[in-house]
Amino acid sequence: MSIINNINKVFDHRIRLGIMSILMVNEYADFNTLKELLGATDGNLASHTKALEKAEYIKVEKQFIGRKPNTRYSVTKFGKAEFQKHIEALEKLINKQ
Repeated sequence: MSIINNINKVFDHRIRLGIMSILMVNEYADFNTLKELLGATDGNLASHTKALEKAEYIKVEKQFIGRKPNTRYSVTKFGKAEFQKHIEALEKLINKQ
């Protein structure tokens, strides 16, 4: 088996990698928090979260806090497992195991 087989193309972009990294260590994060932490634009962040949602790696919850809309994201069990495989593959590549 090739050392790069478990490297996941969905996580290739730094914004997606950042989103997943943040969600792996937090129960959830809202849109504005992700935007601020990653230094992303609204449109850029929206397109990357949509790609992760489509792959079923993250779950999106829309709600209102008072009168303000709030979108928050959390990682799914499937997303957690896939991201872990991706990170392990990168570590093997770096360590050349």
